[in-house]
Amino acid sequence: MTRLTPMNSAFPLVTGLVTAAALSGVAVFAVLQSGCDEPGSYRSQDGVVELIGGCLKPDDLPVNPRYPTDTRPLGSSDPSLER
Repeated sequence: MTRLTPMNSAFPLVTGLVTAAALSGVAVFAVLQSGCDEPGSYRSQDGVVELIGGCLKPDDLPVNPRYPTDTRPLGSSDPSLER
């Protein structure tokens, strides 16, 4: 069985901190290189939260059309009772 020494117990802590710092640096670099001058803001209007401004264009979002599904007649909300 290996004994815990100050070097053994500090190594995972140091590697975790170095990894966290490196990932944070990469995230900051990615945001700075995104080319977006105005990040936009969220505003609530008429009970709906909207993104105003920003670098997102409508063409950037995929659109999946929602086709109407078969609806059940009124009064049959529980499928186990339909027989």
